[in-house]
Amino acid sequence: MAEVGEKTDPRVLVLAPGDNVAIAKSDIPAGTTLQVMGVTVTLKSAMETGHKFAFLKVAKGGGITKYGAPIGVATQDIVPGDSIHIHNVTSDYIPTYTLDEGHQFFKEH
Repeated sequence: MAEVGEKTDPRVLVLAPGDNVAIAKSDIPAGTTLQVMGVTVTLKSAMETGHKFAFLKVAKGGGITKYGAPIGVATQDIVPGDSIHIHNVTSDYIPTYTLDEGHQFFKEH
């Protein structure tokens, strides 16, 4: 597993060890290849400042981790360079219109 401090492009922020998403510190065009925690990633779409993208593969149903905390569950397979947002993740904290009855939230409540 990559650790914070490994080679990371200065346009990108990884908040904690164990995270599988990075945050754009500036606007980054689609197709840009950069290093994130020693992993080479090519962005599938443009990243605006503050937007998240995967730098590690996350299988459908797998957890999304930011700042060392789980923030959601992948609703589809996510590959490095994919944007992370409500189109492919259900939130662990905020109900969204993309939640469905198969999500863990509904099993616990």
